[in-house]
Amino acid sequence: MLGLCSALDIQGVSSASAASLSETSAEKTRQIFTNRAPLAPNAFYPLPLGSIRPRGWLNEQLRIQATGLSGHLSETWPDVGPNSGWLGGMGESWERGPYYMDGLLPLAYLVDDPILKATAQKFFDWTLEHQAANGMFGPASNVDWWPRIVMLKALTQYQELTGDPRVLPLMEKYFKYQLSQLPSRPLRDWGKFRWQDEVLSVIWLYNRTGSPFLVDLMRKLHEQGHDWVGQFANFQYTGRYTSESLKLEEGNGLKDLALSTHGVNNGQAIKTGPVWSLVSHQPEDRNGTRKMMEELDKYHGLPNGMFSCDEHLAGRNPSQGSELCTVVEYMFSLEQSLAITGDPALGDRLEKLAFNALPGTFTDDMWAHQYNQEPNQVECSLHHKPWVSDGPESNIYGLDPNFGCCTANYHQGWPKFANSLFMMTEGNGDSPQGLVAVAYAPCEVNTTLAGADVRVVEETDYPFRGSIMLTIHLSKPVEFPLRLRIPAWAQNARVSINGALQPSVEAGNFAIVQRKWSSGDSVVINLPMQPRTSRWFHNSLAVERGPLVFSYPIGESWVKWRDRGMTADWKVFPSTQWNYALKLATDEDAKNLAVTEEEVGGTPFGRAHTPVAISVKAHKVTKWNAVDGVADAPPESPVTGDEPEESIRLIPYGAAKLRITAFPEWKS
Repeated sequence: MLGLCSALDIQGVSSASAASLSETSAEKTRQIFTNRAPLAPNAFYPLPLGSIRPRGWLNEQLRIQATGLSGHLSETWPDVGPNSGWLGGMGESWERGPYYMDGLLPLAYLVDDPILKATAQKFFDWTLEHQAANGMFGPASNVDWWPRIVMLKALTQYQELTGDPRVLPLMEKYFKYQLSQLPSRPLRDWGKFRWQDEVLSVIWLYNRTGSPFLVDLMRKLHEQGHDWVGQFANFQYTGRYTSESLKLEEGNGLKDLALSTHGVNNGQAIKTGPVWSLVSHQPEDRNGTRKMMEELDKYHGLPNGMFSCDEHLAGRNPSQGSELCTVVEYMFSLEQSLAITGDPALGDRLEKLAFNALPGTFTDDMWAHQYNQEPNQVECSLHHKPWVSDGPESNIYGLDPNFGCCTANYHQGWPKFANSLFMMTEGNGDSPQGLVAVAYAPCEVNTTLAGADVRVVEETDYPFRGSIMLTIHLSKPVEFPLRLRIPAWAQNARVSINGALQPSVEAGNFAIVQRKWSSGDSVVINLPMQPRTSRWFHNSLAVERGPLVFSYPIGESWVKWRDRGMTADWKVFPSTQWNYALKLATDEDAKNLAVTEEEVGGTPFGRAHTPVAISVKAHKVTKWNAVDGVADAPPESPVTGDEPEESIRLIPYGAAKLRITAFPEWKS
């Protein structure tokens, strides 16, 4: 959700109109709303959609997405095509149309594509024109609360972009209806476990209208929703949950045990504590994201920043997978949680997901994706292993492998990340309103502060390089604080203003520069990017540099399995050996690894021209093998043997579609 707010007069309000989305101008500015009483304040407030425009490699990545499957899905996949129930047709009428709009809308705007805008407009026009007299909206054939929760997320973004005057009345009428119905028709299954996403939309509306009944609705949703904070306060789900242990074959897929251990539910749940803390004002709620991440990392964490979930929680073996829906929902949860709490560690994890797990599950042209990705992924083919509850298509690259939810939902990942790079502080008596750089990528920010037009241009090749330059353009000199997130891995980071080195900054915190700024001022952030290691399952090693995780790229043999309209489904088989152990005993060894840097090209996460690579000494481990296309768990480190030393090249995780990421440690 963009702009959880109430009355922070930073930007002028655009006139409300029902103008076509295709007429939306990137130059429009809008009001930022802060939280109304009795809600607690956010630490930061997201800027209205459209305030941040991608540049450099990020712009190229979004254009790859727009010219790939995201931009053509409605032409080749019937579930979001002309017969969609969300266009009045007889086709799919549940979550897939809303999922698609939740990502296509911000993508269409960020790349300023009139065709994609027109595609989105059809869905929003139909939705806004088909509200029943009682307040219900959407396809009459499906009255589940859950798909409306997704469409409400999309509607809030649409209203911020267009000012369409139909949105707020529709939401207000629907929420009155829902509040009246929940006592007799309570939340169930998916809605029960994803209620926090609806609370975000209710807060968004409350901050604009102040209608008191909306607070009652927030409390009712919390009352009927699953207690995620309680689940993680005494976390019980520490094992590997299979179809047999969950008794899925007995029809228990929508029972509480299955839904509590479901990967996507957990990814969405990460934000539950902070979101509810706005109502509860309780510190244990506000700190809930950290607690959830700690438990998931401890029992199910993987080197790419994800937790295992294929489809349910599956332990720490790096041959287990993570569902693509979970990646993008985890990112959205972190974006929202970071805004509410101001916790810089959430920015570190957000970048790790965006720069590794997200691109690691797509082909370079984004015309095909996986359902599940694995850190140690040695083959993508039709095997039932290693998935705890998914099918044999789970890690092939294609149109809708295993199940179509990810095909509909993945589109939100890159656009919402781009929209979350900068946020705003509200200001108080001691400090005026200011800007916050919560994550880094090339972009341009347009807003106003203290009556001055502010334009910040961020030039960087981050995450492939550690230098970031912000140039500030102002209509007049103005004083405001600029907060810069310094990642926890960035020891000895430096910040310079107009060439003058600033006092030392603390890794894992925000550096705050408060001064009277003049147009043309520059801020340079240097984040040292020495290679380092991290430890995982069976004491295995992963190599990291900055926010990037590095993998050994296994030779890839792509075999088309079948054509799928405008795209195809692909199997990928290994053409080289992969069973290496790394000769790295300490972080000091890692610091001395040879790093090669190349130009950041048009496909930043493509394998053909990776912007950065790391060379490392390694030995083959003959006893480490694959069975049915799945790598065995890494042997317990350290390992020994008689194989000769080799030098192998590691590349960014997202560029290697077959890869080893968690290696045994070799001991001479």
